Amino acid sequence: MLENQIINQTIMDKKDCCCDDNCCCGDDCFSSLQIGNPAPDFEMEGFFKGKVANYHLGDFKGKWVILFFYPLDFTFVCPTELLELSKKHKEFEAINAQVLGVSVDSVYSHEAWLKDLGDLEYPLLSDITKQVSDDYNVLIHEKGISLRGAFIIDPEGNLKSYTVNDVTIGRNIDELVRLVKAFQTGDLCPVGWHEGDKTLGKA
Repeated sequence: MLENQIINQTIMDKKDCCCDDNCCCGDDCFSSLQIGNPAPDFEMEGFFKGKVANYHLGDFKGKWVILFFYPLDFTFVCPTELLELSKKHKEFEAINAQVLGVSVDSVYSHEAWLKDLGDLEYPLLSDITKQVSDDYNVLIHEKGISLRGAFIIDPEGNLKSYTVNDVTIGRNIDELVRLVKAFQTGDLCPVGWHEGDKTLGKA
C-alpha cells in the first residue's frame, strides 16, 4: 500500500543534480514532484485577449491554480478541452481558481490559433523552451510535446493533485471543478463527493 502511495504521489525525475559537473550520480540526485510540496515555479510568456504578457506562478498566490498542459495548437482533441475550460470560466472564478493553459507553442502560434477558436477566458502560456513541461514531468522528449497533464495548486503554491493522460484522450473538466471544491472543504471527502454532500469530518 505504501509503495502504491509513493508511486501515485511522486514522479521521479533526473533534474537538479547534486554533482558538481551536472552529471547525475545516482538516485540521490533525483528531484521529486510530490503532492503536498511546493509546485515548480515558472515564468512563461502568455497570450490573453490580444495581449502578450509574462506569467509567474507567484502572480497567483492566494488563488487556486489549474495548470493545464496540452500537446499542440492546431490539433483535434485540444480545442475540445480548451473550449470546455473556457465555458466553465464562471465556475472556476466562483471558487477562486485560475486556469492557465500551457503548450510548447510560441505565443504567436497561440495568437494565430485563437483567431480560429475565438478568445478564451484564460491565458495560453508558451513553454517554448520545454523547461516547464520537463519540470512537471509531462514532456515527451522524443516528440518535443507535452502529455495532457492537469495540476491543481493551492493558494500557498503547494501541489494538491495531478492527472496525466496520453495525448489521445481528453480530460474531464467537471472533475477538476469537483476536486478544487473538495479540497476547499478542508474535510475528508468520500468517493464521488459533490458540493452539498456530507463529508466525513475534519481531516
